[in-house]
Amino acid sequence: MKRYEDLSPSLRCIMTPGPVEVDPRVLRAMSFPVLGQFDPEFTDIMNETMGMLRELFATNNKWAFPVDGTSRSGIEAVMVSLIAPGDRVLIPIYGRFGHLLHEIAERCGAEVYTIEKAWGSVFAPEEVISAIQSFKPDVVAIVHGETSTGRVQPLAEIGRACREQGALLIVDAVATIGGVPVETDAWMLDAVIGGTQKCLSIPSGMAPVTYNERAEAKLLKRKQVERGLRTGEFEAGELPPVRSNYFDLSMLQDYWSPQRLNHHTEMTSMLYALREGLRLVLEEGIQARHARHALHEEALTAGLTAMGLELYGDPQSKLTVVTCVQIPEGIDGESVRSMLLNRFGIEIASSFGPLKGQIWRIGTMGFSCRENNVLRVLGALEATLLRHGHPLPAGLGVQAALDVYEANVR
Repeated sequence: MKRYEDLSPSLRCIMTPGPVEVDPRVLRAMSFPVLGQFDPEFTDIMNETMGMLRELFATNNKWAFPVDGTSRSGIEAVMVSLIAPGDRVLIPIYGRFGHLLHEIAERCGAEVYTIEKAWGSVFAPEEVISAIQSFKPDVVAIVHGETSTGRVQPLAEIGRACREQGALLIVDAVATIGGVPVETDAWMLDAVIGGTQKCLSIPSGMAPVTYNERAEAKLLKRKQVERGLRTGEFEAGELPPVRSNYFDLSMLQDYWSPQRLNHHTEMTSMLYALREGLRLVLEEGIQARHARHALHEEALTAGLTAMGLELYGDPQSKLTVVTCVQIPEGIDGESVRSMLLNRFGIEIASSFGPLKGQIWRIGTMGFSCRENNVLRVLGALEATLLRHGHPLPAGLGVQAALDVYEANVR
């Protein structure tokens, strides 16, 4: 019989757009004893988590809870629950994950209309508003922070237009929640999906979501109670039921309500992780956390620019927590990434689709977003590029980043 060695993953400096390094306090929380899912201690933890999620999403929504699964599970749960067959859905696409929303909406049986922007830029709000007025969608689904291109889409005016036109607005905020402002109520966002493995520095495995009364009203028209849980006559809603059991928000909210109607077995240790990660966000202060991410982005971009590297994309729409760098001509981008990982223990990301082989993507997210990591990646990237025969001014990258840090010492 084959014998297996003890599991001993390498320590890495993870500077990708996700996953990122997990805060040690979150890892500690995951080691705590397992409680039963209806133990009063555990349901108290569920309630506390909902309260902290409302603060994170900047909302007074009743419903704010995690979907068990990766970030994509949250996206799918919201879309499959709020998009009924035959609904008209508008999806503005400016990167990879807009295409994902398109695919999921089609699988929901929607009539999908898309508008597209060249990768590296975002939509002017009036472009989306014009499409809303023309197509008259039931639902608009859009990505807030597009990690494939390192861009962030303004949403406030789009949210107002959706409200005026009677359309529900679904927002993928997986890459932005906990790192840059996401104002659910102020921007009139009807449903928002976050992610754990990016700016919250929690392992992948839960997808926090929130949605308002407008979204809930549609859910209740599709309401189901699982057959094995019904205690009497059940009257189906006026709209077709959600085409998923696991991702049916109308049933998930019953599980997260005081009713505690059983749906699935909650991911105990992951909920501990989420609660601790949220506690750390609120302890730091949401605005202070946004400022921290902005500081380290400033230092990173100053260092990259001082090295003579060219940043990718429209600077006016740059996403704070993801910096895209043009791979210099004649340089094998994957060879550079391999050397960074194997010699320096640093991981940065490549790209895909039309940007495959053209850019590197460097994340400054959550626990990974700290001074020693930024200085380390700049120094290692400089050494690696020199080793690959790319001429650059040695030492200036780290010095430029240090200048930023020293200028921000309080």
